[in-house]
Amino acid sequence: MSQLAAKQSNIDSNLLPHEQEDENQFLTFNLTGDIFGINIMVIKEILEYGEITHIPMVPDYIRGVINLRGSVVPVIDLALRINGTQAPVDRRTCIVIIEVEHDERTMDIGVVVDAVNEVLHIAKENIEPAPSFGAKIRTDFISGMGKIKEKFVVLLNVARVLSIDELAGLSQIGNSSNPGEQLN
Repeated sequence: MSQLAAKQSNIDSNLLPHEQEDENQFLTFNLTGDIFGINIMVIKEILEYGEITHIPMVPDYIRGVINLRGSVVPVIDLALRINGTQAPVDRRTCIVIIEVEHDERTMDIGVVVDAVNEVLHIAKENIEPAPSFGAKIRTDFISGMGKIKEKFVVLLNVARVLSIDELAGLSQIGNSSNPGEQLN
């Protein structure tokens, strides 16, 4: 079993939302040299980076779509979306599948991250508000700053990073593609 597969297997067992009642657990990952976190309650799974089908005439931060068990899933380049720089793909690059709500229905969206780290419990008293200045990313993308020992983890606000307007556009991508098509 590859190191990534072993790590993914370990993380996947910790990501089952119906088994995790604590909303203070975050999947942490690297992105352009910084450590970010997303609440595990919205994480569905973690995939090795693979072939993504490019879609013309979409914003640059939308890498394309993947076929996930017969469903068309849009893939966002999170580094490009957050700070405007596309990170290179290497052997640790992953696609994190996030479940988001839009118009009273759920939708899966993949986000490309440099590397997945671990699931961390961050107590509420160790979560500070988003800074009002000095951050390299838009402050409305940040739900808080998690203190872990002497370091901070940037906790992302998924609803802001994947805004309603952009979700509407992504829904059109999924609806305009034929789910029966094989996307490689």
